[in-house]
Amino acid sequence: MNEAVVIGVQLSTFAYETGSGWSVAFPPLDSPRTLVLVFGGSEFAESPEPLAELVNAYPSSIVVGCSSAGEIHGAHISDGSLSVAVARFERGTLRLARTQVTKGSSSSPAGEALGMELQGPDLRAVFVLSDGISVNGTELLAGIHRAVDKSVAVTGGLAGDGSRFRQTWVLANGKPEAGAIVAVGLYGASIGVSHGSRGGWDAFGPERVVTKSVGNVLHTLDDEPALALYKTYLGERADGLPATALLFPLALRAANSAQTVVRTILSVDEKAQTMTFAGDIPEDSIVQLMRANFDRLIDGASEASAAAMAPVAGDSLTVAVSCVGRRLVLGERAEEEVEAALEGVTSGGKMVGFYSYGEISPLAPGGCGVLHNQTMTLTRFWEQ
Repeated sequence: MNEAVVIGVQLSTFAYETGSGWSVAFPPLDSPRTLVLVFGGSEFAESPEPLAELVNAYPSSIVVGCSSAGEIHGAHISDGSLSVAVARFERGTLRLARTQVTKGSSSSPAGEALGMELQGPDLRAVFVLSDGISVNGTELLAGIHRAVDKSVAVTGGLAGDGSRFRQTWVLANGKPEAGAIVAVGLYGASIGVSHGSRGGWDAFGPERVVTKSVGNVLHTLDDEPALALYKTYLGERADGLPATALLFPLALRAANSAQTVVRTILSVDEKAQTMTFAGDIPEDSIVQLMRANFDRLIDGASEASAAAMAPVAGDSLTVAVSCVGRRLVLGERAEEEVEAALEGVTSGGKMVGFYSYGEISPLAPGGCGVLHNQTMTLTRFWEQ
């Protein structure tokens, strides 16, 4: 068991494997100031007994989690398991907000409702876990930021389902649910939070203008049907859409800005020749195709770790959220990026996380949380 007791946060991480069960007895850290994070395979929606055991073991705590495209526990990646962190804060307080959505267009009001429920003068951070299929992450974050102060660090991720893109779950009301969003507010001057998010993809091909889009649905690029144009770059890989789109995301920037975010495809509509993304693709923005550079992806994870570094005297919990596309590209080298992410974890710190359908983190310290795709994103929590 990885457990430490220090002034500030008491922290333990452990795992569940089908067939062998829990790696440790549940650490006795239950309290109203305890945050329990759990990330697991999508199959636990049909076999939720281990999740119920975890929830029952921490009746006074805030227990949240989501499905993944791979569970991160320390330097290791697993599938069909549960990766768990239990963090009990000494002085900081926690609050949970949750809601349901059925379609992307309801994401903005859902985010605003979550933010309104969590807003407060001593709110330091919001950690969000969302359904990865039916939620528009861009609109979700826009809603949250209408309700909370822009100085609040908003981080988290969208749940995954491997490369299947069929159904994801979020642990809400003590059970895994589709269409759910949970947000945890962390309060008090003692709460410390830092974050970092980096990519490592290489752009190629010409830049193109988004000439028609509706929210996160892309219709045309340079007045040509978007899906048909995209397929010309994929060649024989086009038969594997939408999963193969993870290997070729889009770099997106405003026409008057050099700052880019990455967008990846959730689904395609062959009849309409459109592509649906995890976040908005605004009209008149500029996009360019991207492809993987193995070494730069791993370097990106290391840069994210450096960006999230902070002077932490005691234990810290680092939550790693990386994109499923990165894992598919890296293959057997995927654990190298997790090891790179661990570089910034100080002695006594622990790391858990998951592979996602979207990563949430500010672009820079002090900025608003935005939706990323194809990045390694790290959030570090501690108490000072």
